[in-house]
Amino acid sequence: MSNTLPVTDATDVADAPTASFASLGVPAPIVAALAKDGKENAFPIQIDTLPDTLGGRDVLGRGKTGSGKTLAFSIPMAARLGGALAGGARRAGRPLGLVLAPTRELATQIDAVLAPLAAAYGMRTTTIFGGVSQNRQVQALKAGVDIVIACPGRLEDLMKQGFIKLDAVEVTVLDEADHMADLGFLPGVTRIMKATPNDGQRLLFSATLDNGVDKLVKQFLHDEVLHSVDEANSPVAKMTHHVFETESLDTKKALVEKLASGKGRRILFMRTKHHAKKLAKQLTDSGIPAVDLHGNLSQPQRDRNLAAFQDGSARVLVATDVAARGVHVDDIELVIHVDPPTEHKAYLHRSGRTARAGAEGDVVTLVIPSQKRDVAQLMKKADIRPTITSVTPSSPEVAALVGEVAAYVKPAPRAAVQQQGSGGGGRSQGANAQRKRAARQDSQGNPIARADRSGRPAAAGAGGGRSGGAGRGSEAGRGGAGAGRSGGSRQGSGQGSRDGGSRRDAAPRGGASTFYSTESGRGAVTPVREDSRDEARGTRQPGRRAQSDGGQSRTNAVRNDQADFAASQGQRSGAGGGSRRASSDGGRPGGLKVGGLVGGKPRSGGGQRGGR
Repeated sequence: MSNTLPVTDATDVADAPTASFASLGVPAPIVAALAKDGKENAFPIQIDTLPDTLGGRDVLGRGKTGSGKTLAFSIPMAARLGGALAGGARRAGRPLGLVLAPTRELATQIDAVLAPLAAAYGMRTTTIFGGVSQNRQVQALKAGVDIVIACPGRLEDLMKQGFIKLDAVEVTVLDEADHMADLGFLPGVTRIMKATPNDGQRLLFSATLDNGVDKLVKQFLHDEVLHSVDEANSPVAKMTHHVFETESLDTKKALVEKLASGKGRRILFMRTKHHAKKLAKQLTDSGIPAVDLHGNLSQPQRDRNLAAFQDGSARVLVATDVAARGVHVDDIELVIHVDPPTEHKAYLHRSGRTARAGAEGDVVTLVIPSQKRDVAQLMKKADIRPTITSVTPSSPEVAALVGEVAAYVKPAPRAAVQQQGSGGGGRSQGANAQRKRAARQDSQGNPIARADRSGRPAAAGAGGGRSGGAGRGSEAGRGGAGAGRSGGSRQGSGQGSRDGGSRRDAAPRGGASTFYSTESGRGAVTPVREDSRDEARGTRQPGRRAQSDGGQSRTNAVRNDQADFAASQGQRSGAGGGSRRASSDGGRPGGLKVGGLVGGKPRSGGGQRGGR
């Protein structure tokens, strides 16, 4: 910034007479577009800046929130790009004008103001921001646009992908530069500004010039003019500030519902997204239509809620600081700080949602005893001298702000929440789950036998088992020489398999178990520890579970009956059957250390205990 920076102070324009846009040199097509929208006279910051911006000079504009900064840069951008800088065919991915904004809401609001002015010259605009698919934005760039209103993050992404180039930009605007600094966007903004031509016109508008904004001014603005219509933190003259002190959180809740019950539009500010959503639901259930606005909502949800607030179907907007900037809705008569902000600039920007463009408005801050000191310091920093009153929901001061109470609106029924079964498990009703269930049934609704993991058909007569798991068999299966698994990895043999018995806990021959490992993706044969026995009492103690080759505990626990089964096989082969092969008649080789992988004691020879 040069040392001899021209400055237009607030004292120069505070008492300036009203000026029409035509008298300020605004071209006729834009004057007609403004008149169609009911705008005929300019505000102070527009009166100050338009002669310089229309002349092509770099401008640094500083004004309070709601002062008309958006129109102050939209008019010269549309006028210059459609007039003096016009010419040539529209090129894909090479816009002539660029507006950078910190939030999606602000970008959308700027486009709503700028698009009609650009349309007066046949120019196209588009918005670029995150939170939505980039496909529509890419298609718009390929079709060709003249002016882009963008948030820095998504714009940089599209630049890296090659969908947009800024080498043809003639006019660049930075709106709410101080907020972009607060959000940490300045490095990205610096890279974007370096991609624009150095000789283009740059306009920077901000409520304050701290947090590094002055560095942007020194680096990118040339021979700039500073127009400061108001002090950086100046409150709006027609805004009335109230502090309502209440005894407890219970009385505060009733006070919030009372203040929200009026007919006019009002915004309630909360500190967290969860509380904003919760309060909007509570107000709606109480017969006061309300919508929420916060960072957890997708862009379509934000647009839908803002549209409901603008068209009057919802009279109350419950928001976090996402709505503190960039949300312009006409005739907001009351702003309520349900949760006081922690920083005085946030208070001013929140409050600036009312008393905009010369209108009047009221701001209420709700305070419980533990917040009095913090709120007093907040008001001092913001240079606000509010009216402090101890109130209840029935106090006359509250009734005066509420005005005429709106009629009760019956809340729309909400979709029923799917209840889970009594067993603790739920049955998904999604389309994908229903499609899978239908594929597992025949035309009569009967389940279709499925193959196991190895591709073999499930064992005949095996019931109740899970795919790849094990189902319980009949009593016949318990006494058989083998066991089948329901859709499992091994087939039983002997009577148990013929009778359709399938055992969840049956042991394989030779004291080995085959299971499927999710770690290795293949089957593995793992010795199973035989349960330890108390020889004196003839009883057995619980043993450890077998482990798969991946070192994980088996999903279906190996039961103690495995040891009984293995012991019965050993008795069939006789006391001295240790020398027989395990595959000959189910006997165990002598000297096999059963359960050696899990710390079991070695045993020699066949088992001595009889079968069950």
